[in-house]
Amino acid sequence: MFTGLVEAVGQIERVDDEGAGRRLTLVWEGLAEPLAIGESVAVNGCCLSVVAAEAERFELQAGPETLLRTNLGDKQPGDRVNLERAARIGDRLGGHFVQGHIDDTATVRERRREGEWEFLAFNLDPSWTPLMVPKGSIAVDGVSLTLVDVEPDGFSVMLIPITLAETTLGLLKPGDRVNIETDMLAKHVQKLLGQTL
Repeated sequence: MFTGLVEAVGQIERVDDEGAGRRLTLVWEGLAEPLAIGESVAVNGCCLSVVAAEAERFELQAGPETLLRTNLGDKQPGDRVNLERAARIGDRLGGHFVQGHIDDTATVRERRREGEWEFLAFNLDPSWTPLMVPKGSIAVDGVSLTLVDVEPDGFSVMLIPITLAETTLGLLKPGDRVNIETDMLAKHVQKLLGQTL
């Protein structure tokens, strides 16, 4: 379980194909203590397990399903990604409940500056938007955000200066693909009401 509050922007150092999967080597500069083998880390919002670690460098494996549903299959050495360790019992929950289970990817449709803030609009498969409401929560590349508007085939958000500076969302441009996790509480309500995606 994660909160959607990004701890660091890491860099992909190496990508190795492993059959239908991939092994990613990442660098987390300033990491206070090495990650433990088997520890969960959200990489652009996708929960992956650490398979090797030494100092600020660690390795993760992504299987075929992960590569199909996320933007991790597009990433190359030098690309930057949002990183968050799993939440601990007793931690403050400053974002929202994020599982690290990506539903789909969305594409940046529009980006415009509004003062110090940035407005971003995304295109998304219409089957996911029934799980979204204006002022509700969404995770975009692992960042907990508040929805501004929801349309049948997309949504929009506003990014404050610290989010622009401290996450990869500040680097986004029209056409870029991002990982989306809808609110898990909305998924449970939808199931209880007998609706299906």
